[in-house]
Amino acid sequence: MNFRTVAELVELAESKGMPISEIMIQKEMDTFNKSRQEVFEQMAGNLDVMEKAVRKGLNEQMKSHSGLTGGDAMKIRTYMTEAPVLLSGRDALDVVSRSMAVSEVNAAMGTVVATPTAGACGILPGCVFTAADRLDSDRETMVRALFVSGAIGYCIANNAFISGAAGGCQAEVGSATAMSAAAMVEMAGGSPSQSAEAVAIALKNMLGLVCDPVAGLVEAPCVKRNAMGGAIAMVAADMALAGVKSVIPTDEVIEAMFRIGRDMPVSLKETALGGLAATPTGRAHERRIFGKSAE
Repeated sequence: MNFRTVAELVELAESKGMPISEIMIQKEMDTFNKSRQEVFEQMAGNLDVMEKAVRKGLNEQMKSHSGLTGGDAMKIRTYMTEAPVLLSGRDALDVVSRSMAVSEVNAAMGTVVATPTAGACGILPGCVFTAADRLDSDRETMVRALFVSGAIGYCIANNAFISGAAGGCQAEVGSATAMSAAAMVEMAGGSPSQSAEAVAIALKNMLGLVCDPVAGLVEAPCVKRNAMGGAIAMVAADMALAGVKSVIPTDEVIEAMFRIGRDMPVSLKETALGGLAATPTGRAHERRIFGKSAE
């Protein structure tokens, strides 16, 4: 089960009449010489960690040590019960609140699953648990969704970046958004090619996103970018399921992300030297937290 690109992954899945999740399960079995049960149980354990993070972030008053983030997931949940009208809809706010919840747990030094990084850890669980509620998915379907996301992340990592330091936030939140969109498509019964279209649609709307963490901490604007990534992933999944296709093929979108990340200045790649980190307020937070400002 060898593949390096999304096109190869889709071709493999469709030629064998298998979903993407099954291709990735078998690849894991081959790569690590493990049984199906071992591979599946390991991924199920990841899902359990995600679920605990979602619940913790939604039910406990999270606060990061810096004080920059915390409590916003709970605010969204309260708003959902009290607002007379939800402009973006309940499902969108479900994914937003869950994505923020996990990201806030990460910022507060809680346990998360890096998908593909800790900085983008909220998007996949936010999407999977929201989609599962909407689709009445069983646990196996949810675990399989994680294998789908892993397959897409594997392709992106092989051909571009998944770290903000290497390629900007497009590589972290962008990749996580694409991975999550593909996962939800399979959860909803979509085809491998539709998952690929969801990747392209999601990722091209994240191209150029810079990594500019205030005070160099993975908190602001990271938590809110996780929220928006979840919302974009859900819309991208629906678009792909509706039959909408990307004009630019998925692997070319990934290649474009690589080129953009390569050309992005160092000040916008997790160094806290530019973007929001370099604003007057960003610098003031840095002085408050660390007692100094970066040169």
